[in-house]
Amino acid sequence: MHIDMDAFFASVEQLDNPGLRGKPVGVGSSHARGVLSAASYEARKFGIRSAMPVQQALKLCPHLQLVSGNRSRYKEISAKVMEVLSNYSPVVEKASIDEAYIDITGTEKLFGTPLQIAQSIKNDIRKATGLTASVGIAPVKFLAKIASDLNKPDGISIIEAHRVQEFLKTLPVEKIPGVGKKALPKLRSYGIVYAADMRRHSPEFWKERFGERGLVLYDKGAGIDPTPVAKGGGMKSSSAENTFGEDVSDIHTLKTLLLKQSDRVASDVRQHGAKGRTITLKIKFPDFRQITRSKTLDSRTSHAGTIYKTACALLDAELPIGAVRLIGVGISNFEERSRQLSLLDDPEKPKENKKLDQLDKAVDQVRLKFGKDILTRGRLLEND
Repeated sequence: MHIDMDAFFASVEQLDNPGLRGKPVGVGSSHARGVLSAASYEARKFGIRSAMPVQQALKLCPHLQLVSGNRSRYKEISAKVMEVLSNYSPVVEKASIDEAYIDITGTEKLFGTPLQIAQSIKNDIRKATGLTASVGIAPVKFLAKIASDLNKPDGISIIEAHRVQEFLKTLPVEKIPGVGKKALPKLRSYGIVYAADMRRHSPEFWKERFGERGLVLYDKGAGIDPTPVAKGGGMKSSSAENTFGEDVSDIHTLKTLLLKQSDRVASDVRQHGAKGRTITLKIKFPDFRQITRSKTLDSRTSHAGTIYKTACALLDAELPIGAVRLIGVGISNFEERSRQLSLLDDPEKPKENKKLDQLDKAVDQVRLKFGKDILTRGRLLEND
């Protein structure tokens, strides 16, 4: 089962401010280069969506109600939703702040049919938060996620096992999670329009063109997804970015921002007790063209310095880069991986990492007690 809160950020704002109810609401910065992080269903009727530039949204709907948002409030509501879900199954995976998977295998004797469980969960969420949620039910995770979007808002959709193959014959391939804008033209060139069309070609065909990811797509074309609901979930990534009021081309300025962002990201992952291996640099240009560059490290990290150095190396590889309207850095790939030690490993490295861990822990403790702005990096002071 996949539970997806309806227009979550915007719905929370309408819940807390009755004056916004029934009106088109956008959550995001009001400055000229701002981007919406959410849009209410009233706003979506005008073609407004999340990730849309604020100025574009205002052209589509001049009376759009803009609010800056309240992340701590969203987290508070999210925690209540997850608490509700935990009452129905011990296996709950939080996919993001406003969505989660829940394995309801074997819960029928306690709570009834899947449809009855979905209705009960929706009712409990409404009682606990005052908000609505949409639910998708299917034999596997990726189909449950697709199903939750079929009858929004406040809906329930079920894809039963015996209907999966029929459903895939009419499911547009771009609806499959992981099929993005870049992959779609390639799939179209192979005659792939619907998910089931993937099975027209052999597994070798897909592996040759897309690698291991191709085999995953091939399986999804038959409704196969062995990915289990991961108990506890955990964070999938953490990122920070800045959109500029005016385009920036000065590399020193860009790297200073990367340092601030790296510090924020590192602090966030440490709060979750996590470490990641993949660092990603995101850049958006004045014409809205966007690039992302990633590097996977040999070992996992939560150190701001390591994140920053990696991001800078990725930026340097793109020089000369010209004017930039947005820059950001993120970290992902948090799962534990076994690693065989190399004869070339530096014996001093574990000691160095231990010292960095101790330093990070001390910094986090001070910030927790006296506020996040009490400590800052010397280099950032030099740039003020």
